[in-house]
Formats: sequence, C-alpha cells, structure tokens
Amino acid sequence: MKTTHRIVSVVLAASIGSTGFVPRGAHAALIGTEQLAANAGPKEVRGALLAALARDDLRRALAERGVAPERLAARIAALTDDEAVQLAARIDDAPAGAGDVIGYAVVVFAVLLASDILGFTRIFPFTRMP
Repeated sequence: MKTTHRIVSVVLAASIGSTGFVPRGAHAALIGTEQLAANAGPKEVRGALLAALARDDLRRALAERGVAPERLAARIAALTDDEAVQLAARIDDAPAGAGDVIGYAVVVFAVLLASDILGFTRIFPFTRMP
C-alpha cells in the first residue's frame, strides 16, 4: 500500500511540476467573439451564424420551441451588416445553461472517490471493505 501511495505521489508531483514548462514558441490565446466580429467582415460573421444554425442539437432545440430553422436562417440573412456583427458579439454574453454545475459536481465526486479508494481520505463508507 505504501508503494502505491509513493507512486501516486511521484506521478502527481511530476504532473503538477511540469505544468509550468511551456515551450517558448508555443503561445496560444483564445479569441473572443467581439474580436472575431471586429476583425471579420459581415459576410464571414453571417456565415458563422448560419454555420452555428446547422448544428443538429440547435435545430432540435429550436424545433422543440416551435421555431423553424429555415425562418431563422432567413431572418439572419435579412440582418444588416451592423446587426449581424452585434448579434455575433452578443452570443458570448448569452447564458449557456447549468450543464457546467453538473460537470463540476461529477469531477469533484470522482476525485473524492479516487482519493478514498487510494486510502488518502475516508469520505465514502462503501469504498472500505468490512
């Protein structure tokens, strides 16, 4: 059991310690929707909006709410250039839903369960043998 603890500790320390080492040539950054909308022309922005509309999950959600995707595509095509850019910029600010809360809870549960199985904690009684 002690060797398992040591192996896990060494692997964990090595992975945490190596997170600070980034090669000098590899610098990546996220590009926000506002920056993309400012740099892209209205034609590209409108194309990105229509491409997002082509996703199956979005089409199902729209159909459940009684919105025909074809009508929405026609309305996007009818937007002025400024309106299309503003709509693309506001998409980032729209709420994405509560799916992240469930994801965080699952990750926390998995970490606690793993630490309990390895014997670091004693949270869940079902992980210990009688």
